[in-house]
Amino acid sequence: MPIVSSDTKTPDDKEELAEDSLLSHLIELRSRLLKIAVTIVVIFVVLLPFAGDLFAFVSEPLRHVLPGSKMIVTGVASPAITPLKLAFFVALFLAMPIVLYQVWAFVAPGLYMKEKSFTVPLLVSSIILFYMGIAFAYYVIFPLMFGFFVKIAPVGVEVQPDISSFLDFITTIFFAFGLAFEVPVATVLLVLTGLTTPDKLSKARPYVFLLAFVVGMILTPPDVISQTLLAVPVYLLFELGIVMARIFKRNKDQGTEKAEQA
Repeated sequence: MPIVSSDTKTPDDKEELAEDSLLSHLIELRSRLLKIAVTIVVIFVVLLPFAGDLFAFVSEPLRHVLPGSKMIVTGVASPAITPLKLAFFVALFLAMPIVLYQVWAFVAPGLYMKEKSFTVPLLVSSIILFYMGIAFAYYVIFPLMFGFFVKIAPVGVEVQPDISSFLDFITTIFFAFGLAFEVPVATVLLVLTGLTTPDKLSKARPYVFLLAFVVGMILTPPDVISQTLLAVPVYLLFELGIVMARIFKRNKDQGTEKAEQA
């Protein structure tokens, strides 16, 4: 049987092949999104019985500095809804490794082997840094921030935050610090994709320092303390990203040289 080359295919054959390829990608994307959704729902169901304990744990840094160690409720359904919302956010944060893995698994077939070799370390690093950002916010930022807010309260004002407002506040802070701690990964990706070099990034330090405070102003509530506490780690992580980028770039260049010699 004669073999028909791709050059002899009719426009209808090529269009059908493109449609089949697009359909297969959409099916794969749907499968990955379904796995992400199922993972989040399963973790959320498991956490439901512990929703109250989770809220007590998360609110402990604030309750520790409050007069009487108590918060208030202004909404009728807030005592039931707020712990459930917290359980969902915790499920989303805990599912982040699965989310990132599914994203990587979706794009991995289109990567070369040498690209996969540095993608896996970056994936693992991004997960670790995300959780480090959350831990830094809880154990370092919250005690300093809440203690400062309570101390500067005007005379005659008793600080008793509402639990719904508190949840909105801490989820914003958690997301901001989790995202900010991804700066080293973003820096490495910029270098590996050829968009910049470690030397150029080193020369841009003053601009990055200013940008870190702008990011802190956007991602955190409008107070100088939280902005500064986010901006300083972001800049230090940028410096760490430059070091990591130099290491990854050197390994990539060595691998390219060995491949050319082979």
